[in-house]
Amino acid sequence: MSVLVLILAVSAACCLGFGFVLQQNAARQAPLSDFLSLRLLLDLVKVPRWLGGIGLMVAGMVLGAIALGHGEVSLVEPLLATNLLFALALSRKQTKQPLGRQGWAGLALLAGGVTAFIVAGEPRGGTAVADPFRHWLIIGAMIGLALLLTTYAKRSRLSSGPVLLALAAGLLYGVQDALTRVSGQRFSEGGLAELLTAWQPYAVLALGVTGLVLVQSAFETAPLRMSLPALTAAQPLAGIVCGVGFLGDRLRTDTPALTWEALGLAAVVVGIVLLGMHPAMPRGAARSEPARDLQPS
Repeated sequence: MSVLVLILAVSAACCLGFGFVLQQNAARQAPLSDFLSLRLLLDLVKVPRWLGGIGLMVAGMVLGAIALGHGEVSLVEPLLATNLLFALALSRKQTKQPLGRQGWAGLALLAGGVTAFIVAGEPRGGTAVADPFRHWLIIGAMIGLALLLTTYAKRSRLSSGPVLLALAAGLLYGVQDALTRVSGQRFSEGGLAELLTAWQPYAVLALGVTGLVLVQSAFETAPLRMSLPALTAAQPLAGIVCGVGFLGDRLRTDTPALTWEALGLAAVVVGIVLLGMHPAMPRGAARSEPARDLQPS
């Protein structure tokens, strides 16, 4: 594994984790009438803390895009999942909660799972699949599942809705990461003209805006502990599926390697859930009360 890719991906995770906490601190004060609406973004853009969180998230996405340009999606995505560690670190500073056994167990499982998957799988580049049907089949399945989750989230609203929205956003962000890598390859091969005449960069933008609305709606309606674990778990899984499915990423496929890869991903998911449900994570606003107007903080 390239040291540059490691530094870029972990730096991206740091920015993303800090940014998510700041965004949720602001979004939890938004009126529920903005749920799943672009009005939510128009309201939140007036809040300095939210803008700071968005700035950190954009920085994380840029660093992640550079990492994807130098490494495989199947390598970068598990490293980006460590954003939850940085989110928990900032949340602990705000809430003064100790890590405890749950926190240390989640940390060990997340870090150990990422390490096990990378060491066992040895992600490496290969030849991208040229068949457009396979591209659209995988991308369509991810977007279709995200749409289905969003539909159910609108019905459940304040019960399981935030978790479903976060899962949907994670799937979209995983596809976005894969298309970001394709866009970077097009730019390096043919320059700006090649990039602007392809559909991928516009899809990256559309997925980013849609995912942002879903994430902020999830942050608005529930504590961070309900939404961030689902978001953090879904994104790397979707990215790995896209990387192996049509970008040409290759993993070891012998039985011991596959076993350790599966165990590693399972440990990552369990670690994410333990950390995301930690008492240090912000609880959010009590939604049984009338929604408060957004005030700059």
